[in-house]
Amino acid sequence: MIKEPMTKKSFDKLTARLNDLKLVQKPKIIKAVDEARQLGDLKENAEYHSAREDKAHIEKTIAELDDMVTRVVIIDPATLSHDKVSFGSTVKLYDIELDKILIYEITSSIETDLNHGKISYNSPLSLSLLGKYVGDEVTARLPGGVKKFEIEDIYLSPNQ
Repeated sequence: MIKEPMTKKSFDKLTARLNDLKLVQKPKIIKAVDEARQLGDLKENAEYHSAREDKAHIEKTIAELDDMVTRVVIIDPATLSHDKVSFGSTVKLYDIELDKILIYEITSSIETDLNHGKISYNSPLSLSLLGKYVGDEVTARLPGGVKKFEIEDIYLSPNQ
């Protein structure tokens, strides 16, 4: 079972979302399915089919989030040493091939946001960086191919 490191703040958001889906959204959609069913012929009832699709989507999301909750390990990044790359670290990388500086924060999968430089702890890049130090050269097997980076800096972002 793959553990999911997460901050307490992110865990609270996750459980709030899960509770909303279970206690508010799912009952609403069940009611919508029942109301649409009463509109008549189910074969040609677009409202019914749409409500059933919405219900299936909510149930799938609930199952995924329930699974994630069972795998969560709450970590406070401020308690970790950031002399090497770890959960919560912000890493300044030099992309050797592109001659470019990249900055990423290693977060939980629910916080992942590439547009804001947040990558999942379990991503291929993070997994190749974890435990490495400033000055280390890292080869990462990424979806776009093999990339080489040099670690320029590692620190805890002030917004942690």
